Amino acid sequence: MSTKLFSELGLSPEILKAIEKLGFEQAAPIQAEAIPVLLSGRDVVGQSQTGSGKTAAFAIPAIEKVDPQLRAVQVLILCPTRELAIQVSEEVHKLALFKRGISALPVYGGQSYERQFYGLKQGAHIVIGTPGRVMDHMRRGTLRMETIKMVILDEVDVMLNMGFRDDIEVILQAVPKERQTVFFSATIPRPIQGLIEKYSRDPQSVKIEQKAMTVPTVEQVYYEVDRRFKIELLTRLIDIHDYKLGIVFCNTKRMVDDLVDHLNAQGYSADRLHGDMTQGMRDRVMTKFRKSGLEFLVATDVAARGIDVDDVQVVFNYDLPYDPEDYVHRIGRTGRAGRSGRAISFVAGREMFQINTIERFTKMKIQRGKAPTAGEVEEARANVFIEKLRATLQSGEFKRQDHLVERLLEEGFNSTDIASALIHLLQSADGAAAPKPVREEIPQRQERPPYREERSYRDEGPRDRDRRPRTDERPPPRREAYPIRDRVDNASTRKPWVTKAEAAAPRPAAAPSAAPAPISKPRATEAKPSAPAARREAEETSSGPAERRGPFASPSSAPKASRRTPDDKTRLYINVGEEMGVKPGDVVGAILGETGLPNKVVGSVDIRERHLFVDVDAEHANVIISKLNRARFKGLKLKVKVA
Repeated sequence: MSTKLFSELGLSPEILKAIEKLGFEQAAPIQAEAIPVLLSGRDVVGQSQTGSGKTAAFAIPAIEKVDPQLRAVQVLILCPTRELAIQVSEEVHKLALFKRGISALPVYGGQSYERQFYGLKQGAHIVIGTPGRVMDHMRRGTLRMETIKMVILDEVDVMLNMGFRDDIEVILQAVPKERQTVFFSATIPRPIQGLIEKYSRDPQSVKIEQKAMTVPTVEQVYYEVDRRFKIELLTRLIDIHDYKLGIVFCNTKRMVDDLVDHLNAQGYSADRLHGDMTQGMRDRVMTKFRKSGLEFLVATDVAARGIDVDDVQVVFNYDLPYDPEDYVHRIGRTGRAGRSGRAISFVAGREMFQINTIERFTKMKIQRGKAPTAGEVEEARANVFIEKLRATLQSGEFKRQDHLVERLLEEGFNSTDIASALIHLLQSADGAAAPKPVREEIPQRQERPPYREERSYRDEGPRDRDRRPRTDERPPPRREAYPIRDRVDNASTRKPWVTKAEAAAPRPAAAPSAAPAPISKPRATEAKPSAPAARREAEETSSGPAERRGPFASPSSAPKASRRTPDDKTRLYINVGEEMGVKPGDVVGAILGETGLPNKVVGSVDIRERHLFVDVDAEHANVIISKLNRARFKGLKLKVKVA
């Protein structure tokens, strides 16, 4: 099967720029075959498995065919479930990022009608929806079908299994007959063939043929893990098996760069290989990898075609490939020249379908693995260190230090304590042997409940939330899981919030005076007395100058935290607070989601009215600041710096 780059498919510069921003280099097989045919205007019947990249195969031609000057629906995409409609809509938005004036709107059951009415009235060009909600808008007259020139039916076999055949026929009969009709399905049974014959005109079939291929004798295993914890699982597997030479495959250049940075930051020797590198840079990296100057090579499929190294112990599929043939090519990088090898794949969410496709293609069963626990990782690290120490003792190739040992024994230290202290110093000095912080348990992905028609509260307004039923399945956030400052209101001190400890602590005694001042009740016209000088001095001593809260306060000056930060932590200032509905779980989730670090790096979270402070491990502070300064919260760009 020949591979093509996106630049060879005749796409506009705006689409190519969006694809480059997403980090993709070459088109998946279904994309390479379907995009040119769809751009030519012919009807298409595409047959490919879930996860093969077919969303971009029909989304790219749909965007290219839209006329931004015509403020009306021109492309209709039907999906079986609301989850798939949202996923397709997000993909369309990413691909149309640089196409000025093109808008896409998802319509599905459970979302607010007002939001959909507004989007249709504003002239959405591409509508992605479920059959039921699309028919609802047709009956209301809010979705006009006269201007539609392309109809795409995604996962047709799933829609028919869910009983949407009658709805599909009603929709196809309402759109103009001159439209372009596109069917995509994993299988083409007789009912779908009947729809194709009735509602398409001379369609061209695009089917990805899968030729038989022999899989090398490589031990294959997959781990089902959430995307946020892939990096932690990768490092655990490396440590517990003590891999010294391996290849990690990713689907995008951006993921390759991020993963290399994470691995190097955690003490592993890794380098990258992808299409943005010159040939000279690739040759230098490969030479270093062949000479075992690197532990791990992180690469994309495009750059990895020529990798031929005999001693590779393991291949990690950090991202599953779109094509099973690429999977066979990847795992063939290990187990060469009669050596044993191992192939480990990480699976997240819908990618389970790709594992099933790969198993059918290779005619082999891929075993499911269980993520190693923190105790198993620590035990494996200790065993590796003991083996190195045992080998050194057995070889006798070390300089004897009897006189130093005797001096310590004379000072009263016993031999066990001396040996333990030496091992501790050795582990602290050796980055590879030093214990790394690990999460107690990697959360397992929860199975998603079956599709139901219950209402979604994602986009409803405040009034709708007040009327929603109390049977919401989402549990309230466990506030006790995140250390947060206990607050009590103290109006007498004119401070908005103080800690319980501060409120309970005895106030400092006032300085003695020659004669007590007479106590008089202030009149209504008199100004209220200011805070005592001792109180102001205590505040400035503990937390610096008081924060200015007037309209002329400088936004760049971060208020100082009022509590002492632990020695191993760094306190960060973030420009969001209670006014934006921030909860401690939001802060922890943002840090872990953006950086992929374990939750142990996050300490206490102190949320104020318009800002917050969070304690993080000092060694990861720069990484967290860099990642969060590129993130957004409710549309606001985060500003993060050391408090």
